[in-house]
Amino acid sequence: MKSYFRALTIAGSDSGGGAGIQADLKTFAALGCYGMSVITALTAQNTHSVSGIFPVTPEFIGLQMDAVLSDIGADAVKIGMLHSPEVIETVSQKLTQWGCSNIVLDPVMVSKSGDKLLREEAVAALKSILIPQALIITPNLPEASALLGREVKTRQDMARAAMELTDLGCANVLLKGGHLTGQDSPDLLFQRDTNTLTELPGIRIHTPNSHGTGCSLSSAIGAHLARGLDIEAAVRGAKTWLTGALQAGAAYTTGQGHGPVHHFYDLWDKSR
Repeated sequence: MKSYFRALTIAGSDSGGGAGIQADLKTFAALGCYGMSVITALTAQNTHSVSGIFPVTPEFIGLQMDAVLSDIGADAVKIGMLHSPEVIETVSQKLTQWGCSNIVLDPVMVSKSGDKLLREEAVAALKSILIPQALIITPNLPEASALLGREVKTRQDMARAAMELTDLGCANVLLKGGHLTGQDSPDLLFQRDTNTLTELPGIRIHTPNSHGTGCSLSSAIGAHLARGLDIEAAVRGAKTWLTGALQAGAAYTTGQGHGPVHHFYDLWDKSR
């Protein structure tokens, strides 16, 4: 009997399908993995806005993790926004209990408008408890600023910040440059074990359909890790795939606001 490459997402549900659990599962499927989910919150949202959030209790999050990991297991785990210190502690404990590896943490803390999404005590728990368990974290510039307690705005800031973020205990940092101004948006990958800082070029794609790009990128890294790629190859592969998904998604209209990327752009009928 054959077996699948297994990828687990621990994140919130997006009823509009563009981000969160839904984007993660689409990404896993598009990149050849069997996807599983642990839902941390239910959201009522569409391409315009979030109109409601219903958090899941830490106890039930733990039950979901036990159910999946005791039976199916996971070759990689992607983690999105966790809304409280209690949830962070539960997720951390279960990851240790079940011996999870290849953990990709997308530290979602700041909204696109710049508003903080986590209380200070939750940010502190993320830094002290969960980030040290991650193989790689994938902050954007506002999130890096929140983690370091200082502004990270320019390319010059990014190099120092990427290296300093590993002082929180993670081995690798992908610092995303999408918030830079200019025609391109390079990312930086710092690998602590080899003391290697790699700039990954990125073209800026002008599209209204960018909802869920952070979720999808971190999930794509997880999918490639689940399939056995090393960290740099996984990051490069994820970026290449997401660029294609953004380019293809620009041609579609989904809702009346910010639509999703096209997760299945190289699998679906190209004539549609």
